[in-house]
Amino acid sequence: MSAPDHIIALAHERTAARAAKDWARSDLLRDEIAAAGFDVVDVAGGFELKERERFPIYSSPRDIRPIAVGKSEIAVTMIVDGFTDDCVETVASIKKYSQVPIVLLVIGEPGALINQLDAQTKIIVLSEKCGWGECANALLKNVMAPFIVLMDPSTRLTGDALAPVLEVLAQGKYIAAGWKGGLINLEDQWRSVDDKGDGDVDVLFSYFIAVDRQAAIGAEGFSNRAVYYRNADIEFSLRLKHAGGHLLQMDLPLEQDRHHGYHDVDPEYRDVQSKKNYDRILERFRDKEAILSPRR
Repeated sequence: MSAPDHIIALAHERTAARAAKDWARSDLLRDEIAAAGFDVVDVAGGFELKERERFPIYSSPRDIRPIAVGKSEIAVTMIVDGFTDDCVETVASIKKYSQVPIVLLVIGEPGALINQLDAQTKIIVLSEKCGWGECANALLKNVMAPFIVLMDPSTRLTGDALAPVLEVLAQGKYIAAGWKGGLINLEDQWRSVDDKGDGDVDVLFSYFIAVDRQAAIGAEGFSNRAVYYRNADIEFSLRLKHAGGHLLQMDLPLEQDRHHGYHDVDPEYRDVQSKKNYDRILERFRDKEAILSPRR
């Protein structure tokens, strides 16, 4: 048996719990063994331990299978494209204040994130470079919670930011709630977003945005043409608005570290892809002022 001694000891403890019909203890030990990377299989006269796949690897977001998150009403998701040390800190901040499931969609090598794997945290790896919009849609489609949060790995919790957005979304009035956002600036022909503080908004940014998953899918989700994240969240927000959804900007216990996805990528690539995303916004939505929230 290739399992470490402490895992074997847990399996023996589980066998004893089952013999005593302490099913709750048995289930807890099974979950602890699973979190350590092993499945325990009951066989005649004892058990077998089988090393489990620590995380699935896919070549395309289209290949990703449904991701179970238990009975949780909400799950946190992140797209991790490099800068894994940032994500390690963010995961730690989530675990400090909440026990909600965490799903990390990692493009390339997960690095130190492997050490974050536990009963709360799942990793999915994409071996090939993929667009941000496709990745976001894969999370939206496959993370099996009624509500999901998409957040940037540079955003950190300083308190429980999950319970407030879950409470808002569960009431059914809002299709999305988030931390930063604003109203489309009509005076400059939709070319910027004005932060007006908490309240109903046209746009929520992907630093931290929580959505009703099925409603967001029904509103077409993110654009698969969005290779880069910037302005893709604006396009997504306006799709939600076009579908009749309401968006709420909230004061949440969050802070942002250096946003590597903006500051530490090739500037020419950033500007070209950002413009492509915004050009689609202008082409589809600029004449649709009726979908916007009341000005304030």
